[in-house]
Amino acid sequence: MKINKHDLKRDLFMIKKSGYDWWWHSFTASDSVTHEKRAFFIEYFLINPSKKNDEPILGQLPENKKRGIKPSYLMGKCGTWGEDARQLNRFIGWKDVSIDREIPFKIQALDVLASEKTLIGSVEVSEEVAKNKPYLMSDSGSMSWNLSVDKEIAFNVGYGAGKFLRKIHAFEIYWHAEGMKTKYRGTVIYNNRKFDVDDENCFGYADKNWGSGFTSPWI
Repeated sequence: MKINKHDLKRDLFMIKKSGYDWWWHSFTASDSVTHEKRAFFIEYFLINPSKKNDEPILGQLPENKKRGIKPSYLMGKCGTWGEDARQLNRFIGWKDVSIDREIPFKIQALDVLASEKTLIGSVEVSEEVAKNKPYLMSDSGSMSWNLSVDKEIAFNVGYGAGKFLRKIHAFEIYWHAEGMKTKYRGTVIYNNRKFDVDDENCFGYADKNWGSGFTSPWI
């Protein structure tokens, strides 16, 4: 599946009032001092962007659930697996978000940026916030990144994510792995430790999911 600018605009229109779009990246990096290797992930997640609210609306809050208010925000998610695994979430309202609907795509929100060739961002969650605001679904910690992206090999899912099925909203979720093999290069600062990302040894992967609902079971 090759996505052109008309497909991108159609997909963004589809998710505008009731849908989501997320870009996922995972890779390995090495501590610049100890050379310890860690597996990291970064996710850019958009949901119900038509509301244009100044502040992020969190659908998991009890008062929003009672009133049937849908979530609406851009979320920057990042973290690491293995020992001392962490998931860090940052929610941003739409007044601070800019989306370029052309090809290649670009999403920018404050110091967060995602495009076909570049990933920039930061998330910091204090222990107090993580403890007292469980609805943020985040551990405590900090992570920032500045990476170049080279998606070398794609996996084409074929007809299942084709233009016709997307046009008639045949499924609740669509998936495309444009970067089944992806080379990342740059740096990650994780809890004040610098990690180097080498494009020849990062074991990188990137994909995109979008739609109006999550496959069950999913979350």
